Amino acid sequence: MHVKGMAIVSAVIFCAAIVQGFPMFKRGRCLCVGPGVKVVKVADIEKASIIRPSNNCDKTEVIITLKAQKGHRCLNPKSKQASLIIKKAERIFLNIKMYKVLEKRI
Repeated sequence: MHVKGMAIVSAVIFCAAIVQGFPMFKRGRCLCVGPGVKVVKVADIEKASIIRPSNNCDKTEVIITLKAQKGHRCLNPKSKQASLIIKKAERIFLNIKMYKVLEKRI
């Protein structure tokens, strides 16, 4: 009887470990639900975050943090404002990267 009990406990633990490994969501866990807004007032923007596609989410997300603790807004990455924000962030990133390369050479 003791061996049967150990076999059952082992089987339950094994099944629990397998279930833990199953992906729960096929598309991943994106922070933005839906397409997002097209425009946010520039005066209300405190910070913009760009999250590239990864294992967690298969789409680019642009998250705007609003001033005066008004929360966050998801910006539609296909909108004109979002594309301008993404281009500006890429330019800043490239400038920082170039600066670090030049700094190492000196």
